[in-house]
Amino acid sequence: MTTQLRVLQPAEWDRWYGQLELAFGGVAEAPEERELWEALTEPERSLGAWDGETCVGTAGAFSFRVSVPGGALVPAAGVTMVSVAPTHRRRGVLTSMMRRQLDDVRAWGEPLAVLTASEPDIYGRFGYDVATQQLRAEIDTTRVRLSVPEGTDDVRLRLVPPAEASAACEAVYARLVRERPGMIARAPGWERLPLLDPPGERGGASPLQCVLAERAGEVVGYALYTNKPRWEPAGADGLITVRYLGALDPAADAALWRYLFEVDLTTTVQFWNRPVDDAWQLLVSDIRRCGVSPRDGLFVRPVEVGAALEARTYQAPVDVVLEVADAFCPWNEGRWRLSGDTKGATCSRTTDAPDLALSVRELGAAYLGGFSLASLAAAGRVRELRRGALAEASLAFGSTVAPWLPHGF
Repeated sequence: MTTQLRVLQPAEWDRWYGQLELAFGGVAEAPEERELWEALTEPERSLGAWDGETCVGTAGAFSFRVSVPGGALVPAAGVTMVSVAPTHRRRGVLTSMMRRQLDDVRAWGEPLAVLTASEPDIYGRFGYDVATQQLRAEIDTTRVRLSVPEGTDDVRLRLVPPAEASAACEAVYARLVRERPGMIARAPGWERLPLLDPPGERGGASPLQCVLAERAGEVVGYALYTNKPRWEPAGADGLITVRYLGALDPAADAALWRYLFEVDLTTTVQFWNRPVDDAWQLLVSDIRRCGVSPRDGLFVRPVEVGAALEARTYQAPVDVVLEVADAFCPWNEGRWRLSGDTKGATCSRTTDAPDLALSVRELGAAYLGGFSLASLAAAGRVRELRRGALAEASLAFGSTVAPWLPHGF
């Protein structure tokens, strides 16, 4: 039977999402988690591949705005919930969904597509590449101390039920979005995601907890975390797991980290997703005992090269001609002149001689400033055709802060 690809109808969501659960191991999610993702799904931007009445492939695209260097919030398709049934491998189902989806994204006028990858090797052939990294750490707080900046003791800390603190936390988050490339401006409904806390998935830890940092009555930071009591023959060995921490200034940031390091009856602070340039690393007494390791974060794919490169600013003046290869989205193929600085940029078609040759994947990797064009060139992925062009462009594409995706989707 021929597989049919069509836009998802709301009444089909349960079968559609059931296929996704099957592809990710066949374990049904907690009811509250399932309900949230059903509420956030945009059916008109979602695709299903059907073999008769059976859903055999899924792909969605959230309506996002992603921060880029310079602080602009750029429309982007948040590619999500991608799966293919194990019975329908090697039949072109994934390729057909990616083809249709990128055509749709272009028609919607969104210059970027972004995703997080369950398997990073999958999406390169469709033009995506990793553009941000995130840090994991497991810190021995019995042996690691913090040196905090002036003003830390002036920050008041207050425990508040997470649901009651949500509006204040979201206000802080919204102020931080434009300051770091890669962050997603949360649309209504997405404020529920940080609060998701199914009891069956706590693994012996406490319900989600929230601590607010305040100064002069204003909330200037917050942390969401859980506390898992553990006991060894020698005594308490509790574990703090940080879900998110955001602060508007160094003192508030340090106050929150100090609080987490000093929770009674705990010996370890762990987290799975922090920026690679996170300031706590410069406050600790012994980084070796923090178990730091990086992992890939957000993958970026320029859907419209010209519009994408014009949407951000550049930290140094740049005027280069890029020879871009993009077999999957051939409308991007060819030469583009990029001229820009800290105030803005233009990017348009040209017949001038190229200065750099690269594919759309390299543009995606460098787009947020997380990976330099010079590093990509050292890996043989960017070719310099005009002497000096690589250094000029690599400097311009950089970011003063590391790009970071604070949560998945």
